[in-house]
Amino acid sequence: MKSRRYKHERKVLNKVLVVTTESLLKGKVLEKDFRTSRKGTGSTSGKRPTQLPAKAGALPLPVLQRKYLGMENLMFVYCSSKIIWTLLVTILGYASSLPVRDDSICTAEELAKYSIIFTGKWSQTAFPKQYPLYRPPAQWSSMLGVTHSSDYSMWKKNEYASNGVRDFAEKGEAWVLMKEIEEAGEKIQSVHGIFSAPAISSGTGQTSTELEVRSRHPLVSFVVRIVPSPDWFVGIDSLNLCEGDHWMEEVSVDLFPYDAGTDSGFTFSSPNFATIPQDTVTEITCSSPSHPANSFYYPKLKILPPIAQVTMVKLKKNQLGLPIPHLNQPAKSNEILDTISETPLDCEVSQWSSWGLCRGPCRKPGTKIRTRFVLLHPANNGTPCPNLDEETGCEPDNCV
Repeated sequence: MKSRRYKHERKVLNKVLVVTTESLLKGKVLEKDFRTSRKGTGSTSGKRPTQLPAKAGALPLPVLQRKYLGMENLMFVYCSSKIIWTLLVTILGYASSLPVRDDSICTAEELAKYSIIFTGKWSQTAFPKQYPLYRPPAQWSSMLGVTHSSDYSMWKKNEYASNGVRDFAEKGEAWVLMKEIEEAGEKIQSVHGIFSAPAISSGTGQTSTELEVRSRHPLVSFVVRIVPSPDWFVGIDSLNLCEGDHWMEEVSVDLFPYDAGTDSGFTFSSPNFATIPQDTVTEITCSSPSHPANSFYYPKLKILPPIAQVTMVKLKKNQLGLPIPHLNQPAKSNEILDTISETPLDCEVSQWSSWGLCRGPCRKPGTKIRTRFVLLHPANNGTPCPNLDEETGCEPDNCV
């Protein structure tokens, strides 16, 4: 899409340049015709032009005619120059507004292979609020990714998700997304290859695979669904592994949750509730969506801790095709959890109930009670729960 827009704007710019060139040529022709017509005016009749008697102190008429012709030529040149400068300023302003290509020219060796390691950091310690423990517990879908050029985009923040990304983010179904990728590769040759990695059966763990990039297709994009969730996922959009004349040796990126904009659920276990009209892809933060019911709503935090991380390591030629050990296994606590700071979770309680009946002996002060209950228990040194019942004095209605 970006490439077609880029080519269209270049065509428009070329048209402007053609118009400018034609204007310049036309100006020269007009100037030539102007001079020719002036010469013709004095010679076609074969007679000398009528000369009026000169006043005392006035310049002779031939001198005045030459001065008049010189001034008219000067005005013509001035007007032509003004038009030319206006066109040039327009061209320069338009050219400066043209989009810059995302991928600079890659002059590295034609082919490079990488191992890509996805590490889930979705633990109850880091994300204690509404952490899914069963039916289903916290886990990650399989990874689906692609290596491509800047002419293709799998997904992009603040833009609408495709039908394929919608199906993957909501249900983990990859068929439509794979068809979109294959069609893009066939039509505009923007896709080099597809890669995938196995699912992770818990919130913390690792999975891996290998991918191949080329100098014409140096960008990497992928998505992994957060399970369970309405339409939430993590991923990378168009990461360039090429730096001029060489490939990056290693790169690690912290991953944060995104909302595909196709389902309006607030919590991990929300029922299906389609967003109509569809919204754009947005990043989920500790304060957005700003609703206390949201599973990622942590008002005391400035930013969410990363929910996952991806690392890509360039493989040497003697490493190509070799398996990567100790992957696709749940992570040990000293590998991942120790690197995650605890996210405090404050206690949340319900509203007070109505006051109960006033009870007590006749002609003596009585008491009445109201209660509330815990909605969310505190965790990781969060604010403890307040009292759950309250008592106050009253005059008994039915004394005993």
